[in-house]
Amino acid sequence: MRMRAMTGNEAQPTETNDRRADLTRRLREGMVRGVLSFPLTSFDDEGALDLEGYRSYVERQLASEPGAVFPACGTGEFHALNEDEYRAVVEATVEIAAGRLPVVAGIGYGWAQALRFARIAEEAGADALLVLPHYLVAAPEAGLVEQVRRIAAGATLPLIAYQRGQVTFSADGVRALARIPGVIGLKDGHSDLDRLQRLTLAAPDGFLFFNGAPTAEIQARAYATVGVPAYSSAVHAFAPEIANAFFAALQADDLATTDKLLREFYVPLVELRDTVPGYSVSLVKAAARLRGLPVGPVRAPLTDPTAADLAALDQLLDTGLRLADATR
Repeated sequence: MRMRAMTGNEAQPTETNDRRADLTRRLREGMVRGVLSFPLTSFDDEGALDLEGYRSYVERQLASEPGAVFPACGTGEFHALNEDEYRAVVEATVEIAAGRLPVVAGIGYGWAQALRFARIAEEAGADALLVLPHYLVAAPEAGLVEQVRRIAAGATLPLIAYQRGQVTFSADGVRALARIPGVIGLKDGHSDLDRLQRLTLAAPDGFLFFNGAPTAEIQARAYATVGVPAYSSAVHAFAPEIANAFFAALQADDLATTDKLLREFYVPLVELRDTVPGYSVSLVKAAARLRGLPVGPVRAPLTDPTAADLAALDQLLDTGLRLADATR
C-alpha cells in the first residue's frame, strides 16, 4: 500500500497533521497484524443497553488482537443508539483498548447530526471517525463530497468515508475527498472491483482503502489484487478463531486453507445471510449468542433469526470452528 505523506489544499496546524499521520501509521500497522473488528452492541432482553455485557464482549474481541476496532458502526447498530448510549459504547471501547490499537467510531445521518456524534466520540477518546452512509436521501456526488467536507470542517478527528448503498464515489470524487483536510481514507462496500481499481489509482499516495463488503472474506483475495488488502470481518464479531485462521492463511497465500474455509463456511454463511433483509447484523448477533457471548437481541427494525435459520447457523458455526481448529 502506498503510504507517502498526503497533502490537502489548505494548511493544517502541525498538531493536527501529526495526529493524522500517526493514526494513518497505526492503521497501516494494524492492517498487517489482523482484521478490522466491528463489535456488536450488547442489549438486554428488554432492549436496553447492556454496558456490562458490552465491556465483557469487547474485552474478548480485543484479546484476539484485531488491527483496529470500530465501535458503534453498522454491525454495532449505530442507527439504533441514542447519544447517551453512543457515548457509553465509545467510552467503554476506548477504555478497554487502552491505546493498544486505534478506535474508530461510527458517525452518520445528516452532517449536523454527524457532527454531534463526532464531538461525543472526540470527548469519549476515539482516535478517528467512520462516516456511515446517510439515510434515505439520494444525492449527486457533489453533495456526497460536500457532506464529508462539512463534517470534516467541524470535526477534530480524522475521517474515513464509507461508500455503500446510495453512496458511491467516482475517481474525481475520491480526488475531492482526498483534498479535504482530515479525510484519510475510504471504506468500500460495493465490491465493484473495476470501479475500485480506478479509485485506488486516482487517490494520492497515503490515502487508505478498506474492504468493507458484507462478509468481506469472500472478496478478500480479489480486493488485494487492486491494492486493498485490509478488510473488516463480521465473522470476527462472533468467532475470532475463524476470522483469524482465514486471515493467517490469506497472508501466507495458503489457497488450500482459504478455499476450504470459503467453500464450507463463508459461502454457505453468505447464502443464509442473503435470505432475509437485515441478516447481515441479525445472524452475526445470533451466532455470538450461540457462543454464549453477552450481546442480546437486535433492536427493531431488525429481527432475530427464525428457529430453522438458527439451527442452520449453529451447524455452520460448528463447521467453521472445526476448520479453524484444524489450521493450528
